[in-house]
Amino acid sequence: MSDETLLLSVRDLSIGFKSEQTVTEAVHHISFDVIAGKTLAIVGESGSGKSVSSLSIMQLLQKGKAVFENGKFIFHQSLIANHSTTELKPDDAMLKELRGKGIAMIFQEPMTSLNPVMKCGEQIVEMLLKHEGISRNDAKKKVLHLFEEVRLPRPSDMMNQYPHQLSGGQRQRVMIAMAISCNPKILIADEPTTALDVTVQKEILLLLKSLQQKHGMGMIFITHDFGVVAEIADEIVVMRRGEIVEQGSSDRILNHAQHPYTKGLLACRPLLGQKVERLLTVQDFLNASPQSLSDGEKRNDSKSIRENLLNPSNPGSIEIILEVNNLSKIYTSSSAIFKKKSSPVHAVNNVSFIISKGETLGLAGESGCGKTTLSRMLLGLIPASEGQIIFNGRDITSLSKNEMRAMRKEMQIIFQDPYSSLNPKHTVGESITEPMMNFGLHDSSAKRKNKTAELLQQVGLGEEHYSRYPHEFSGGQRQRIVIARALACEPSFIICDESVSALDVSVQAQVLNLLNDLKRDYSLTYLFISHDLGVVYHMSDHIMVMNRGRIEEVGTAEEVFFQPKSEYTKRLLGAVPGR
Repeated sequence: MSDETLLLSVRDLSIGFKSEQTVTEAVHHISFDVIAGKTLAIVGESGSGKSVSSLSIMQLLQKGKAVFENGKFIFHQSLIANHSTTELKPDDAMLKELRGKGIAMIFQEPMTSLNPVMKCGEQIVEMLLKHEGISRNDAKKKVLHLFEEVRLPRPSDMMNQYPHQLSGGQRQRVMIAMAISCNPKILIADEPTTALDVTVQKEILLLLKSLQQKHGMGMIFITHDFGVVAEIADEIVVMRRGEIVEQGSSDRILNHAQHPYTKGLLACRPLLGQKVERLLTVQDFLNASPQSLSDGEKRNDSKSIRENLLNPSNPGSIEIILEVNNLSKIYTSSSAIFKKKSSPVHAVNNVSFIISKGETLGLAGESGCGKTTLSRMLLGLIPASEGQIIFNGRDITSLSKNEMRAMRKEMQIIFQDPYSSLNPKHTVGESITEPMMNFGLHDSSAKRKNKTAELLQQVGLGEEHYSRYPHEFSGGQRQRIVIARALACEPSFIICDESVSALDVSVQAQVLNLLNDLKRDYSLTYLFISHDLGVVYHMSDHIMVMNRGRIEEVGTAEEVFFQPKSEYTKRLLGAVPGR
């Protein structure tokens, strides 16, 4: 490594957080370098200290709470005006001079990072006026050029749009345009693609790489996904519990990892072509007892079930739990001023499929394809415009609201965000016993409490968690609570709507294993919805691909992933990181 290429050296950094009279250390003596034109990936689970480390460089940690116990930042290549090489402590006020021009940051969720009441173009104009000292007219011209550079469609229109009027991928492009607007030497990208579809994710990764090459920026890329790391990283730092457990070149870490934690992170992500009964977890490697992936028993693949999926009129001996015929959901809107109706929008368009008892049908597709709308119609949460839903031999599209509520004892859903789907004012015990009371299950509060304790144990929690509140749990633990609540009313059919997309890959593996265990123990049937194609492949017996409200194709997991017929499916698969 030559000194000319160095932009930043972080040395022996330790960060703690003050709480009353105690200080809890979050980062412990870490060191790394950022090089011009190269990407350093910092990888680890939530709480590993990766974001805290990067926020400290921008001096964005809460003043008075963050305690810098040790460390220094050495800035090279004139990142600070009139300074060739500058050594600063993490609490030095001069760090603020670096924001925008020296170092810029792209945050994970652009919707919460952008001002919702300001037009997208104006937000970047404001930044340019502050940091660049140019006229408003020149600032607007530069924003238009930036929007073209990040490949936003209709740049002049996007200037006047508010954040809520843009898609997730478009909002992320606005954030990238804002980050590079002052030509920073270092770009920090904190989980910038986590919530995006695989196709949009690939576009953003390619965009970041092209901008980096064009501007010669050094990049710190923070993620928990080694699939993304393989696409973008030159060097990798692996963090666990505030410490660096391993670091080195991308090739060495990805192909010759040494630390058990790194090996666990690499192994626990579902991979195409390696379909196993159980996923390995990080804990397996930390306990030095990993089971070989090749030992995993492949799930049965029944040709007859596939034929029944494609031909509902000939079900044979398979027991059908759900049959959907020509289902559509049509939305129309009208102008409040002119009372003029617009063209109808088919959110779900003439969809037909069946799910047989005991199987998992995966539903894949990009955001906006109709996956969630379809699931809401199946549960009767929104009415169908056309078509028929038959559940356990009964047409539920013609049921009254009260009849549909009673039917939901057999049909449950696990939502994407467990925190927002749990009442923060209710204890875990109250949240799980509530559906039992609603459906008249178990004839006393004592019996319901015993059943709740049993369910908590079944999902890997304990009876001691009964009286705690949702905010006292991690994301993975909250998802287990939501799963226990779904099981409380003893359903036969569960919709998993992006139920692991917000979790670290290590926690995701645990939850996916749990879902498969519960499927076996309770004879459950799943509709598994996800934009993560690796997860869909691992979980599903059969897969249905949706695009713009229509079903593109249906088949066994192996057929859809390795012999796709639809061009849309091929495009989705081509965007999977590391494929």
